Amino acid sequence: MKNQLTTNKYFLYATEFFAGMSVMAVELGASRLLAPYFSSSQIVWTIIIGTIMIAMALGNIYGGKCADKNPDPKKLYGRIAIAAIWIALIPLLGKYVILGISGLLILTISSGFLIVAAFIACMVIFVVPLFLLGTVTPSLARYTMDSVDDSGRIVGTLGAYNTIGSIIGTFLPTFVTIPSVGTSITFLIFAAILLLISILYFVTTKQKSIRCVVGLIVLIITTIFGAKDSFAFWEDNLLYEGESVYNYLQVKDNPNSVVLSTNVLFGVQSILMKDAELTGMYYDYAMAAPLMARVPEKEAPKMLVLGMGTGTYAKQCRKYFPNMQTTGVEIDEKITDLAGTYFELPDDIPVVTYDGRAYLNADQERYDVILVDAYQDITIPFQMSGVEFFKLVAEHLTPDGVMVVNMNMQTDEPDNICDYLEDTIASVFPYVYTVDVAGNTNCELFASADPKMTETCETQTAQMEENALKSFMQNRVFGNLVAYEGGDRILTDDKAPVELLGIQVIDSIIQREVVYYQDAFREKGLDLFFDGNVL
Repeated sequence: MKNQLTTNKYFLYATEFFAGMSVMAVELGASRLLAPYFSSSQIVWTIIIGTIMIAMALGNIYGGKCADKNPDPKKLYGRIAIAAIWIALIPLLGKYVILGISGLLILTISSGFLIVAAFIACMVIFVVPLFLLGTVTPSLARYTMDSVDDSGRIVGTLGAYNTIGSIIGTFLPTFVTIPSVGTSITFLIFAAILLLISILYFVTTKQKSIRCVVGLIVLIITTIFGAKDSFAFWEDNLLYEGESVYNYLQVKDNPNSVVLSTNVLFGVQSILMKDAELTGMYYDYAMAAPLMARVPEKEAPKMLVLGMGTGTYAKQCRKYFPNMQTTGVEIDEKITDLAGTYFELPDDIPVVTYDGRAYLNADQERYDVILVDAYQDITIPFQMSGVEFFKLVAEHLTPDGVMVVNMNMQTDEPDNICDYLEDTIASVFPYVYTVDVAGNTNCELFASADPKMTETCETQTAQMEENALKSFMQNRVFGNLVAYEGGDRILTDDKAPVELLGIQVIDSIIQREVVYYQDAFREKGLDLFFDGNVL
């Protein structure tokens, strides 16, 4: 067997190439599979990378021992077939495993839910196939080495093929397969590649393999039933579900609204009210910013929206402040496409596909209002949370301009993420006010160099004709604005632990929401699931 393989080293190098490609593809697929449930924060990425490195390291050790003990390539290609089968099953079963693990943990653990749930889900779903793929390199080194004299060349060549495959496996899913055909098909593509390698080996060596037969059956089944399965499989009112380079995207049709969400379980990133009135959400509170900046009395005021989404805020401002020119910045071009399809964003409101901070670095305009709405769930871009960023925003405001920031994880816990953001902003702007959004954890922050910003807001509101916005300002905003005194919790480009701060808040919010079910589970155990009065 060894002599036969020695004459066909290119096939072994191809195995190394595609194994390296598949490892990186599965890693990127893992991030997209977990993101709709656990976010795509640095913490989740750390869990994914750490889990994969553990699996690969153990696979390297095991593969080396197996190759020395029994240098039969049949064992390796059998393991590759099992890895292909496992990866092919992920689109069909992965989301159910995630929800099952989450359901069990949320009833039993008292802290660190997101970290623990993401880690266990990652271990259960991805360790086995990546462990098996980790056996490839040491096994191939054993099979391709003719003597000790060429060991360095062989190992170097294998490493090069693995690295080149890994590079392609990094770019291909991110820029081609996931945006165009989705995460599920991406898993199936690379499962098929691995299975094909295994089949080619067994066919050319004229050996039978039940694993390859099972692999073909599983691949066919998962292609039929798993590829089109929804991340939010329990929803029956989705207008759209898809993926972009940056996000999982879901457009839901409700009786009174159309909603964009980038998270399966919670979160609203944009909303269209079918009656064209106010949303009842944080967008309405943020409407105080144009009033603070004297927009109604200016001839051609300008607004910049960093984190445009589908344009909810821009549309509301167009309705109540038609003299204001709006420019939106949205990093996800696919969200902008959805804005025109499902959310009635006017064609004459320009949207630039760019990172918010990078746009400010290149932009020379000054604005009367700048909305920073780039924080979603736990995923807060650190480059848009530090003092350097807010100084950049201040430089782009007119003398009486107002920055409004939507912060979505407000809590009474001390030293939370909002406290850090507020202290950071207060170190840049002399006048800062906050108002809590009723009924959720959002908080709107208004910052300016104008000491009369709140007085101006009331004056401008009083001069408005009677409408829903005027009533909202008078009943919900006035009297609830609180002047903020800054502290020393300053975020910078060098130090902005926004993921850790955010996950602490999410953890406390989750615990408050599920305490009833945790108490009921401790009292009734599994009977809880059969008690209709409890669930």
